[in-house]
Amino acid sequence: MGRSSRAARGGESADTTGPGGRTHAQGPLTRTVGSGQAELRPDRDRPAAWTLLIDGAPQSLVDLADPTHLGFEYQRRLGHLIDLAAPPGRPLTVLHLGGGALTLARYVAATRPRSRQQVAEIDTGLTELVRTELPLDRGWQIKVRGADARGVLERTPEASVDLVITDVFSGARTPAHCTTVEFTTLAARALAPGGWYTANIADGAALPFARSQVATLAAVFPELCLIADPAVLRGKRFGNLVLAAAHTPLPIPDLTRRAASDSAHARVEHGPALLSFAAGATPATDATAAPSPAPPPGVFR
Repeated sequence: MGRSSRAARGGESADTTGPGGRTHAQGPLTRTVGSGQAELRPDRDRPAAWTLLIDGAPQSLVDLADPTHLGFEYQRRLGHLIDLAAPPGRPLTVLHLGGGALTLARYVAATRPRSRQQVAEIDTGLTELVRTELPLDRGWQIKVRGADARGVLERTPEASVDLVITDVFSGARTPAHCTTVEFTTLAARALAPGGWYTANIADGAALPFARSQVATLAAVFPELCLIADPAVLRGKRFGNLVLAAAHTPLPIPDLTRRAASDSAHARVEHGPALLSFAAGATPATDATAAPSPAPPPGVFR
């Protein structure tokens, strides 16, 4: 789930269907998929770009002509982390938990050729829609598994990936079983030495869910940070927050510069300030976790 800068197990799919894709002349498309009513809506500013919505909630933005374009604020913040995870152009092994329209997988493939990527997307109907209407380049090494994100994580070999990107939403809420210490421990196990864990979450008001997620990551990783719009951090509006965690120091100065210079300015919280942010919060466990909060009515209008 995201905000634009303008405001069951299945099989494994092979790499893609080639160039082309839906054109704006064909107009918007609505189709029922496993997670709800999917809509592909033409972007009014970019002639080859499309927004994917599920039950009215914006999920992804894809520009078929420019896979490096990240139109949603949270995607750009994750893009900064992708850019800083290794020297420019170096291939990465990436596990995406949650696929949507595969925007971030496209970004990795375009900016880091020869990267190997696996995507866990439980909604096979959504994946088929995306593969048909918004196809990927045939040369990109992207595999999509029609399976639950945690199930894929459990089967991921130890120390096998450089980057885990968690962007799991059922509608506009993150499922409880993908928010816990046990889930985070599985992610840490999957990371190669020096690898990073990242997650997109959403919260509002007093940010109780975000505070708990910081405490949850801190129970597993010694290094972490949070990136978000200042208004979201102050509880002034519901929105996305991006978390990053690792067993080695994160590049906080570089990340801070990128977040501050973005067209949608963001703050990076880390160290004592982040611990203060999460003070009193309890880590989520499989026994206690709840889904992320539902967005307030009208938040996407």
